[in-house]
Amino acid sequence: MFTPAPPLPLQISSPSLSEAILPSPPSPSLSDFQTTEDVNCTLTMTPSILVVRFGDPVKATCSVPKMRFYGLGWEVSLASPELMMNRTLVWSVDKMTEWSIKPKCYALSEKGDCHIELPVIVYKPPDNVSISFVNHTGPMFEGHQYTLQCSVEKVAPVENLVVTFYRGRRALGQRWSKHNDTEKKPLTEIFSLDIIPSKEHNGAQYWCEAKLELGPEGPQPPPVVTSQKISTTVYFGPQLMCLRKLQVREGEGLSCEVRGNPQPLVTWFRDGQEVALPTHSSRMHAGIYTVSATGVLGQRNLTVEVEVEVLPGSGTTNCYNKHFLLAIMLIQMFNWL
Repeated sequence: MFTPAPPLPLQISSPSLSEAILPSPPSPSLSDFQTTEDVNCTLTMTPSILVVRFGDPVKATCSVPKMRFYGLGWEVSLASPELMMNRTLVWSVDKMTEWSIKPKCYALSEKGDCHIELPVIVYKPPDNVSISFVNHTGPMFEGHQYTLQCSVEKVAPVENLVVTFYRGRRALGQRWSKHNDTEKKPLTEIFSLDIIPSKEHNGAQYWCEAKLELGPEGPQPPPVVTSQKISTTVYFGPQLMCLRKLQVREGEGLSCEVRGNPQPLVTWFRDGQEVALPTHSSRMHAGIYTVSATGVLGQRNLTVEVEVEVLPGSGTTNCYNKHFLLAIMLIQMFNWL
C-alpha cells in the first residue's frame, strides 16, 4: 500500500532550463499514463497557453481542485518529473532559452493517472524589415507591372508572421508565411506583391509591416516592425485635355491642357504646317488645328483635331466650355427641386 509522504515545500525557481528542475520518480513512468479524458481528472493549467518572448522569465501553475491524487508533478525538457504531495505545483525559470519546449503536468491516483500539456509559444520580433523592388531601380512606367519585395530577418515563430504592404496609408495586400518550422527557431523570409502603378501614384511612398499574430494570450498590441519608405516616380502620358470644339474671345490666348510626366512635347499644326499658338487671338486664328503630344521617354504619341472659333469681344477668359458646363449643372439643379 502506498503511503503518501508529508507535503513538500515548493521551491521551484531555476535560473535556466538547462538545470534539473525536478528529480525523476522511481515509478510509474509517464509513458504508462492515461489521458486526462480517460480518468476524468481535473488538472488545470494557468495560463492555459503560455506566450513568452525569448529571454524573458517564465511561470506556470498546475493544480487540482481536490486532493484526489497522491502525486502531482511536471515534466519539462532537460529535466525529470517529481511527484509532490500538493494541490498546486509551480514551474518557473528566470530566462527562456529554448525555442521548442513542451511542458507536461501529470498526476497519479488510485483510479488512474493523467497528464495535460502546456502549449508554449516562444517568439522573437524580427531584427530588421526592409522593402525594395525586384530587379528594378529608378522611375516606373504607368500600366507596367512591378514586384515589391519585403524581407523579414530573423523572426520566430515564422508561421505566426503576417506581412502587409502599403502605399501611403492604404494597405495593398497581406502575405502569410507558408513555412512550418518544427524547431521554431528564428528564420528570414521574403514576401512579394505585384503592383501596376498609375499616374495617381506618382510620388507615392511604399513600405511594409511585419506583425506577429500571437493570439489573445500574446502581447497586446502584437509586436510590429516596419520597413523604411521608398518614394517612387511614375512616368505617364501624354494626355490631351482638349475638346474637339474650342471657343475663345478675341484677345485671349489659345491653349490646350497637356498632362504627362515628364512633360510631353506638344506641337500645333494648321493646314499641315507647324504653327505657334497666338497669345492674343483674332478672327484670322479661327480654323481647324491638329494638336500632337509626344512622350519624351518612348511613351505613346497622341493626336487630337480641334476646331477653334474666335468670338468677338474682349476681356478676361470666359470660355464657352465653362458656360456650357455651368448651364448643365443649373439644369440638373432645377430638375432636382
